[in-house]
Amino acid sequence: MARPVVLVHGAWHGAWAWDRIRPRLDAAGVETIAVDLPGHGADPGPFGDLHADATRVRRTLDEVDDGPVVLVGHSYGGAVITEAGDHPAVDQLVFIAAFALDRDESCMSAAVDAADAAALDHTGRPNLVAGFVAGPDDTVTLDASTATACLFQDCDEEATAWALARLGPQPLLTLQQTPGAVAWRSKPSTYVVCTDDLTVHPDLQRVLARRCDRTLAWPTGHSPFLSRPDLVADLLVDLAG
Repeated sequence: MARPVVLVHGAWHGAWAWDRIRPRLDAAGVETIAVDLPGHGADPGPFGDLHADATRVRRTLDEVDDGPVVLVGHSYGGAVITEAGDHPAVDQLVFIAAFALDRDESCMSAAVDAADAAALDHTGRPNLVAGFVAGPDDTVTLDASTATACLFQDCDEEATAWALARLGPQPLLTLQQTPGAVAWRSKPSTYVVCTDDLTVHPDLQRVLARRCDRTLAWPTGHSPFLSRPDLVADLLVDLAG
């Protein structure tokens, strides 16, 4: 029997981010549970910090009745599953262009430290932070042109427009906090490096991937769940089975 797959979205997104892959997993007999982190997607809020987001995932895992699960995190969602993934229901972690953080790292510090250590070449790359638009209560949104260039550069126009209409604010604090647990130290893990990513530098992803048991490389941008849902679905069906 296939294991359920629990899906955790990245910053500015919601559970809707996984809509293109869920029918493929359903067709393969794999149950999926896509989590809306507090204040995101269909969740009315309020927003939480990194630890509240991890608690939301833990509570979701508490409700899974069908045995061990595959826990998937995209981008910032990797920080969330790093903390929440030590839950006893989790049998496998999957990081997709994600922050597999250590205990003393935040998403922002990991990116800065890697750039300083490896002199990552950002020439000609769009700057995600330059597209931050300050909102109320220390949240940030992304302007549409930056989101298109950084998050969705290899997505079709329809998928890009659909996603842009659904992006929401993100509490800045979540990107500055360190995880309270480090699940990849004790749980089997797979890391997917998106080699054309313009949001999380592929070289940073390769550094983070060394912490995991298995590494895959996909020739995609930051959002393969939109640009190449077949790759994401095939991987998760394989892991769930």
